[in-house]
Amino acid sequence: MIPEILAPAGDRERLEAALDYGADAVYLGGMQFGMRAGAPNFDAEGMCEAVQMAHARGVKVYLTVNTLPRNEELLLLPGFLSEAVNAGVDAMIVADLGVFQTVRRLSPQIPVHMSTQTGIVNYATANVLYEMGARRVVLARELSLDEIAEIRRHVPEDLELEVFVHGAMCVSFSGRCLLSAYFTDRDANRGACAQPCRWKYSLVEEKRPHLPMPIEETQEGTYILNARDMCMIDHIDKLVQAGVTSFKIEGRAKSAYYVSVVTNAYRMAMDYYLAHPDDYKLPGWIHDEVFKVSHRRYCTGFFFGHPNACQYYENSGYITSCEVVGIVEECRDGMVYATQRNRFFAGDTVEILAPGRQPVTVRLNEIYNGDGEQITTANHAMMAFSFPCAETFPPHSLIRRECGAEESKEIR
Repeated sequence: MIPEILAPAGDRERLEAALDYGADAVYLGGMQFGMRAGAPNFDAEGMCEAVQMAHARGVKVYLTVNTLPRNEELLLLPGFLSEAVNAGVDAMIVADLGVFQTVRRLSPQIPVHMSTQTGIVNYATANVLYEMGARRVVLARELSLDEIAEIRRHVPEDLELEVFVHGAMCVSFSGRCLLSAYFTDRDANRGACAQPCRWKYSLVEEKRPHLPMPIEETQEGTYILNARDMCMIDHIDKLVQAGVTSFKIEGRAKSAYYVSVVTNAYRMAMDYYLAHPDDYKLPGWIHDEVFKVSHRRYCTGFFFGHPNACQYYENSGYITSCEVVGIVEECRDGMVYATQRNRFFAGDTVEILAPGRQPVTVRLNEIYNGDGEQITTANHAMMAFSFPCAETFPPHSLIRRECGAEESKEIR
């Protein structure tokens, strides 16, 4: 089986980005029962349109039904599942056994994928879920490559194994966290996490509440619960050899630009591996692509054993080195026609990223507005602009420029 690149789709724009940039499948949420309540998500009509769009491109759609619902929410579940079945989704991702049983009873034809929220860390659990009717298990992020390979050896061939290979990590086991509910009454297990693991903490002594004391590992202080982002772009070969079926990219709440760039990077990395399975060494430009989206410092999680560098104590901020300045609409007669997203100037050097291609560097010596008048800056949101270019690019190609300091490309 050829491994699958599985991309996030938080709304229609991000869905289109995933489809344009090479996803084999997307996962998305409805207006209930999904672990990203803060994302726009899809109502019943939007879900139907999303499935039609994806299927027209040969891409599968998996619906997240992966919260841990309370009693009163269960009454809404059959209607929600019925809408999803009518929309034509290809599988449902579930975490709760009661939800699993309900899906199997009401829609036995729909494949069930067990969510990482289930905390699957051994082949015994995987086999039990398979016997119950699960088609795929999304393994816990806390597993090593050796443990994944051991699971693969002890489960049926047709049980698919999915793992997260890129994106945000959680300090709690497989995302099961109580901090958010405790501090803010926002339940992480029902999709509403406030991310208190990203906050900076201090100790307060009872009789001196006015004197907070920082919790320090160094003299600069620490964000003791803050995790790095995962990135396995350099290790596609090892993941395939361990038996991974689906390579999952985290990020339903992230931007369409993030979805485009990261999906494209993993698509290109997978295609390169499939063409060079016995001599895989990722080209540097593909490796560098994942550093051109907003991200926390990268690590390889638990895949190579105990992670010595998964936490980052200095801050919880993102690193941003590039910004999108425009989206290509069409190319004709030696000109690129686009719409603006961020301000830029004549004379700027940009990169144009098209699906499945290495980015092309272009210097914008001349830019024109929608009326064909030469201008020195594009400073109106969504304005039409154009510039001469010898190469052509498909619609939705990204025009970006550097906007931040250079960082190390090391993944710890």
